[in-house]
Amino acid sequence: MRFQLTIFLLAASATLSTALPTWQAFQDWAKGFQGKIVPDHTSPRPSISCHPKSPYLPLPFPSPRNKICYVRSHNDGITDDSPYILEALHSCNKGGHVVFREGIRYFISTALDLTFLDHIDIDIQGYVLFSNDTTYWQANSFKFGFQNVTSFFKLGGNDVNIYGGGTLDGNGQAWYDLYAKDIYILRPVLIGIDGLHDSIISNLALRYSPQYYHFVANATNVVFDNINISGASTSANVAKNTDGWDTYRSSGIVIQNSYINNGDDCVAFKPNSTNMLVQNLFCNGSHGISVGSLGQYVGEYDIVENIYVFNASMHNTTDGARIKVWPDSPSELSGDLQGGGGSGMVNNITYDTMLIDNVDYAIEVDQCYGQSNPTICLQYPSSLTITDIVFKNFKGKTSKKYVPEIGTFACSSGTVCNNISAADIEVVSPSGSDLAYCLNVDEMALDVTCSSVYKGFN
Repeated sequence: MRFQLTIFLLAASATLSTALPTWQAFQDWAKGFQGKIVPDHTSPRPSISCHPKSPYLPLPFPSPRNKICYVRSHNDGITDDSPYILEALHSCNKGGHVVFREGIRYFISTALDLTFLDHIDIDIQGYVLFSNDTTYWQANSFKFGFQNVTSFFKLGGNDVNIYGGGTLDGNGQAWYDLYAKDIYILRPVLIGIDGLHDSIISNLALRYSPQYYHFVANATNVVFDNINISGASTSANVAKNTDGWDTYRSSGIVIQNSYINNGDDCVAFKPNSTNMLVQNLFCNGSHGISVGSLGQYVGEYDIVENIYVFNASMHNTTDGARIKVWPDSPSELSGDLQGGGGSGMVNNITYDTMLIDNVDYAIEVDQCYGQSNPTICLQYPSSLTITDIVFKNFKGKTSKKYVPEIGTFACSSGTVCNNISAADIEVVSPSGSDLAYCLNVDEMALDVTCSSVYKGFN
């Protein structure tokens, strides 16, 4: 089945692929504002809609704001502006509009608890840089208690509207280099959300996060629109685990109309993510749009349910659409990522309309995540069920990595993994084949040529 990407994705590919400016280049540019008066103005609030697919919940409807607060700054990239930021947020909370002014640099070297926000617009026009004091942040960043996640700041509250076209810079290079020496360090995510409701985050550029760019926890009815993510390492040490979004214990999340150039999952639905819509994404260099990983922790019951992914353009990624579940046995993907033995369910997941361009696996269903030995995985099948999964309208070509295979449908047991379908799959490998590794699945429901050749889990 033929399909077209939206004009948005084509524009993103054409206009957002330029090289990122260095911090020194930004400093040189910003010198032009030193000693000058930067005019105060507010950005118009973006008009957000969901198209072509509709979300599970009505979109947030921000209330009017009746006060404006401009955030002061030392504007030197050295002195902590956190007190100024808190001053403005408290002053304009409950009905105000806070402005980070265009052309001004804001420097943050203190962990900020921003879970008090209520009925507020945060208009980020300037450049917000977090310090690279790795010792301070490891001791003081906010811990979420899941997969070693910590954050520079913790964002929460009700009716919070963030926009403005500015940039948040996680100053990640120091973290990429440190992680290469010690995989057990705690790397902050750039935007850590804990308890945010009926809110919209849009029109922002996110750069150089030490780990995930977003960790969305305990949130309901939050929309992310027109987010530009990028920030590779400038040294030989790769920027790892830089997921675009990870959702956790959240419902009613929308992620749309965004460009992601990163080094891990473009989007990952972690435990207890429900009723979510992802549409119109351009993902480059990622690990795909993933359900999971799930079943990592013994005694935990993980649920991912009612997820719709539409119109995703996947370029130079390890996966296009992916479902990853730990087996019911201890496994170690890496020294700082191990698990297995948890339970739960994945239900009603749809991946609809996906462009595959130099992707290792167009589709990967994997109930043996973290386990390199398939014999052990099959001896201890996952107790986490995978049901009612739809892949449809895929088109493109995979990379050479798994030639001649284009995907894998690897269930550890047919009793816990069923009703999986793949329709209108027009994806081929460089050899021209559409082979896929199939294990414990209904091959008649898959629009691929099933193969019993084992290419390896993960």
